[in-house]
Amino acid sequence: MSLIIFLIVLSILVMVHECGHYMVARLFGVKVEEFGYGFPPRLLGFVRSATGWKRVKIGDRQVHTRTIWSLNWLPLGGFVRLKGEAGEAVGEDSFLSRPAFQRLLILAAGVIMNWWLAFAIFATGLVIGVPMSTDGLPPEAMISGQRTVVERILPDSPADKSGVRAGDRILSVDGRTFADADALHRYLSDHSLEGITMRLQFDRKGETRFTSVSPGYVEKLKRIGVGIGLMDMGIVRFKPLDAITQSVQICWRYTTFIVKTLAGMARDLVVKRRIQQDVSGPVGIAVAAGAIAQQGWWPLAQFVALLSLNLSIVNFLPIPALDGGRALFVLVEWLRRKRNNAHVENALHQIGFVTLLALVALVTVRDIGQHGGWLLQGIRSIIGS
Repeated sequence: MSLIIFLIVLSILVMVHECGHYMVARLFGVKVEEFGYGFPPRLLGFVRSATGWKRVKIGDRQVHTRTIWSLNWLPLGGFVRLKGEAGEAVGEDSFLSRPAFQRLLILAAGVIMNWWLAFAIFATGLVIGVPMSTDGLPPEAMISGQRTVVERILPDSPADKSGVRAGDRILSVDGRTFADADALHRYLSDHSLEGITMRLQFDRKGETRFTSVSPGYVEKLKRIGVGIGLMDMGIVRFKPLDAITQSVQICWRYTTFIVKTLAGMARDLVVKRRIQQDVSGPVGIAVAAGAIAQQGWWPLAQFVALLSLNLSIVNFLPIPALDGGRALFVLVEWLRRKRNNAHVENALHQIGFVTLLALVALVTVRDIGQHGGWLLQGIRSIIGS
């Protein structure tokens, strides 16, 4: 199931991204020779003609008058092939015939669409109402169903040993109920003494449970306690205009965070010759998608939004083969007032593409070492063996 969820998520991100390229290219009159999901070799291809849809043979290199819509063997990406983007074709409907600013917009359209997808997810969620922390919300937020839940559990703490887990909703302690997380936190702090045992009632996925917690010395806190973090959760919604404002702010915060993280990774790679941050490939992302999907539709939707923001930023880095790298060549051409050498540019893009594939392969090998059993189980569930 996790593998299927991952492929669905990937399909959404890729299609939104490539639709951006396609729509803006067509807006400026550039012919789209092929719109493909996945990387070649081609599995299926169709062209729409006056009499309906026509199958394109595998390996067919014929230049069709209309766009080829294709499904390819490696379902880990997608592409839009524009006439003349590799410098091999000219004409009024070619990519190279467009002014520099139009080519830049075509190249940037994919990342803009991914950013808008993230914005749309957050805006839609905030209008219909989603579960989230009620701490620090603006006054225009409308909150219902507020409850106190466990945000985190310190490893090997008394709370951890008692069986309480992150996400549990605290109903009562020693038979007492509390208005919010602050009141409950004060009670736990006041009763965090050796020899005292507290009786907790909590809800886990609709099931009421009981446990006993005896405070003890928590190494990370350097004091006696139970090692539990609490927060207030509720169903939060906004009016449409307020939701738009909040969604822009959320996307901007995540965007700046991603940029700073990537900058830190680049700095560590240059200075320390290693990357400290944990980097995941397709397998690691698939595992995360499956785990998050079990928490509900909104955590999964947020995960998709964050992946979309990541894709929009990473894809516009000035690296050959990425949209950002292609945009950089357009800028160089505009500054030089002279066409770039098509052979040199294509060679650099090919080198960049092979390098990126090699990096993805290395990360995937590492991910398989960590999650190989999950991957094998997911493949077996799909093929039914």
